[in-house]
Amino acid sequence: MPSPLDGLPVALGVSGSIAAYKAVDLASKLTQAGALVDVVMTSSAQKFVTPLSFQSITHRPVTSDPFDPQTEMGIDHVAVAERAGIVVVAPATANTIAKMAHGLADDALSVMLLATAAPVIVCPAMDGNMYANSATQYNLGTLKDRGITIAGPAVGRMASGLVGAGRLIEVREIIGHMSVVLGRSGDLAGRKIVVSAGGTQEPIDPVRFISNRSSGKMGYAIAEAARDRGAAVTIVAAPGALADPVGVQVVHVETAMEMQNAVVAASEDVDALIMAAAVADWRPRDSADQKLKTGKAVSSELQLEKTSDIVAGVSREGLVKVGFAAETEDLESNAQGKLAKKGLDLIVANDVSAEGSGFGSNTNEVVLIDADGGRETPGLLPKYEVGHRILDKVRGYLK
Repeated sequence: MPSPLDGLPVALGVSGSIAAYKAVDLASKLTQAGALVDVVMTSSAQKFVTPLSFQSITHRPVTSDPFDPQTEMGIDHVAVAERAGIVVVAPATANTIAKMAHGLADDALSVMLLATAAPVIVCPAMDGNMYANSATQYNLGTLKDRGITIAGPAVGRMASGLVGAGRLIEVREIIGHMSVVLGRSGDLAGRKIVVSAGGTQEPIDPVRFISNRSSGKMGYAIAEAARDRGAAVTIVAAPGALADPVGVQVVHVETAMEMQNAVVAASEDVDALIMAAAVADWRPRDSADQKLKTGKAVSSELQLEKTSDIVAGVSREGLVKVGFAAETEDLESNAQGKLAKKGLDLIVANDVSAEGSGFGSNTNEVVLIDADGGRETPGLLPKYEVGHRILDKVRGYLK
């Protein structure tokens, strides 16, 4: 399944904020994802970044003057508005937000916003005191009441030197909000899915632990794919370097026991549980309260005990259960054994020693084996696409 942005007409509104430079990066990322980006700028925005910057990236004309006979707006002032599959205003200044709230249409951007029937996302960016002003808050509340998504702002240091709420959120987050909005009508809308991700850490002492090479990328990719199809998603995530996905509830844990408790609690009323985490099979029997010193006598034997099988212990009528089998030999036979032992509907088997399919890679090559005897080999794919293949199978089990 392609990205929801692939081939999508996107109207990107840019207003006069120092954060307008981030809109250039946003236009670039959207174009790389396959979106057809039409940029509409205010005259103030052009004081910070030029239309040529956007046109060079999107390879499409930029609209800034509704009365320019050379633009689509001059011929038909709703051309961009009607074409858009989604509208994003980033950055959105206090002035632009006020115009939207009161239905003004005195420049190209406000005309487009008033004319569109597409979903709209507004990303505020302004001085902290301007954002906190009761007028701005009232206007934002009005937009929310109309069904417009308000994404941000972030808290941090602003151009004025103040520290507070008012910064434009990062491009990654803007695209995440777009995915959430676009996924509302997806084939998993109304479904609840729990995904586990990453490798648990079992402490030996306060500074050492037993873990594995899992990066969590596969679990996060599944979660983002489910979100993009409209599901309400919870990730139970072991420690890692990945940023929390927008629109996904994330529960951070460290140990296998913590993950077990979190997964059990999160799975009470969900439709599917996908255990993509590499949960430690063993943990130290005793964890030291203080760091073990190498200069002192330390036993060379580390006493271990078995951890619980999380997915096997979660059982409820109607719950679709998916497990993973990360193997280095006898891939399918080992996976078949786990499928039956754990009571799974589907198991995702992958050879982690294969090139491009191991821990930390951005791609994966898996074998999907289901309890009904079905077997599917999608080939080497980006993990996001693998996530969709898994969700296609899950959807078939949902009642």
